[in-house]
Amino acid sequence: MWETWKEACVPLKVERMSGAPPSYCFVALPPRAKDGLVVFGKNSARPRDEVQEVVYFPAVDHEAESKVEDKPVLLFLDGERKQVDNVLDNIVLFCTYISIDQVPRTHAIVISRPAWLWGAEMGANEHGVCIANEAINAREPAAETEALLGMDLVRLGLERGTTAKEALDIIVSLLDEHGQGGNYYEDAHSCHSFQSAYLLVDRDEAWVLETVGKYWAAERITGEGAQGRVLRIGQTGVMLVECAGLLQKCQDAVVSPP
Repeated sequence: MWETWKEACVPLKVERMSGAPPSYCFVALPPRAKDGLVVFGKNSARPRDEVQEVVYFPAVDHEAESKVEDKPVLLFLDGERKQVDNVLDNIVLFCTYISIDQVPRTHAIVISRPAWLWGAEMGANEHGVCIANEAINAREPAAETEALLGMDLVRLGLERGTTAKEALDIIVSLLDEHGQGGNYYEDAHSCHSFQSAYLLVDRDEAWVLETVGKYWAAERITGEGAQGRVLRIGQTGVMLVECAGLLQKCQDAVVSPP
């Protein structure tokens, strides 16, 4: 199975999209890390002229049937029109491109993100869950149709998950319901869409989640691990979780490559 998964996702040259930027994330768990600590890190490979901000959002109890809105709230601040999160007592919220149902409570989070979008490249929540996102190269082109960005899913996982595994389950559920797609960059003149991988960590365990469209596979990490812009699941010979239909998808891709 692991060979078919890797073969099906071998990077293929696609003129309509750029290659994934060279960013990486890593985790070291006890006993690899000293003093019982969990070490988590990530670098960013965003455009050099893009504003990256570190933002804290407090925990919020939301009104029944509220939504994470897709339309930004725009206010005039210091003579400029700016996008603002969390106004009107935190009732108006939004993802980067689409709106989705809100949950009754979202956890307090600290995130690092490109200032123009809703989601996050990396972050942590009040329960000690850390998540990082990587754009990855895969044979199947990423959708340009606007949906959830991988960075939206990072923030949603942090806002809703109390453990790394719970955040993983939340992300794949939202992926199945809403899909992923859209421009990863603010430049509206060209579309740079990518498939996504995630590193999810808490005090007790860590997971790698790799996604291609709505298909996904996840692997629990022991000791230490890293995630870059290439698929890694299967290198250890153990895949602990996968989505329905993944094996058939991989077999079909190997037999009939694009």
